[in-house]
Amino acid sequence: MKVLLGIGGSDDSLHALERTVERAVSAGDDLTVAVVENPDSPRSPEEVVARAEEVLADAALEAEIRRVEGDPGSRLVEIAESEGFDIIALGGGQTSPMGKINLGSIAQFVLLNATTSVTLVR
Repeated sequence: MKVLLGIGGSDDSLHALERTVERAVSAGDDLTVAVVENPDSPRSPEEVVARAEEVLADAALEAEIRRVEGDPGSRLVEIAESEGFDIIALGGGQTSPMGKINLGSIAQFVLLNATTSVTLVR
């Protein structure tokens, strides 16, 4: 399966990185990591790239890491559709005290606009 993982540096996205890499190793997925700019992230894009390189090296998995410029949600959708990805993976989805899921703006945009399947890693 050809997987596009979008990460922006939030704790949720780094958790998604680890889980998606684990799955790629066990399932033999072709993984591409797209590092997007997330103004709400406590980490810089350079820190996110370094963390992705570390996680991939620890798993002995070769995967492309690319920096993605522009609006994060629309760029992820555009890349997935134009390059024939089977799935977009994203981190996110905190549960509110009332039991409802709260999505970040990037995850919400991708879920609402992608024609490609989307996996939300929680």
